[in-house]
Amino acid sequence: MLSQLSQLKVMSIQAQNADVVCAAITAYLGKQLGIATRFVDDVSWQERERLFDVGEIHIGWMCGLPYVRKADAGTPPVELLAAPVMRAKRYAGRAVYFSDVVTLAEAPFRKIDDLRGSAWAFNEPNSHSGYNVTRYFLATRGERNGFFGKIIQSDAHQTSLQWLLERRIDATAIDSTVLETELAEKPELRQRLRRIDTLGPSPVPPWVMRGDLPASLRNAVRQALLTMHTTEEGRAILWRGRMSRFAAVTDADYDPIRTMEKLADTVPPWY
Repeated sequence: MLSQLSQLKVMSIQAQNADVVCAAITAYLGKQLGIATRFVDDVSWQERERLFDVGEIHIGWMCGLPYVRKADAGTPPVELLAAPVMRAKRYAGRAVYFSDVVTLAEAPFRKIDDLRGSAWAFNEPNSHSGYNVTRYFLATRGERNGFFGKIIQSDAHQTSLQWLLERRIDATAIDSTVLETELAEKPELRQRLRRIDTLGPSPVPPWVMRGDLPASLRNAVRQALLTMHTTEEGRAILWRGRMSRFAAVTDADYDPIRTMEKLADTVPPWY
């Protein structure tokens, strides 16, 4: 099944707090398929993405924005495997997520419209939840320049949150799954942060695979993900990641991100 591969390598370019679950899913795939697997987490996420692009990493959990860019460019060859369905009620059993706009609990802001002139942080320009969807929202309001008083790139959602706690910024938009993980691991943050608005829903970051790998292998990996919730070990891993299951997705499911990017690009870049 592995053809010339001696090891199936998996990477994530999600927030760092998802690495534990991604590593567990990687090990699970190895057991289900009877092959050697490795979760690559010893290099930067930028290097992981590069290694995926050149074929040295085979599977990736990535944001929908880089997925559609790769799919539309045709290089590297990339194929959707499945997408997680989060367990919380707000997701309504759909393969979606949100961008939660958060401030300090004592801040005067009550909705995103109140943030005019404020200091804002975004994680990085290849992120849909932290960059693309915010610029899309502003474009829908005709706010193409000068809404925020100051904009800073943090390079990571968790860094944006830390900057908020340190009062270096007034607000930021955080991937809802990242925020929920942070709140679960650090319950004290519930008293310090307030969600003032929500952008989305958007198609959730998918799991993808190199499209030039054998079809039998791609199909086997996809099936293992889609049936995780039917095994005791799989359910335990999904529960740890606040997921209920993996859902089948198609390229058309990510068209909303393409549409949002087109309008977002009418806002001048923030970097």
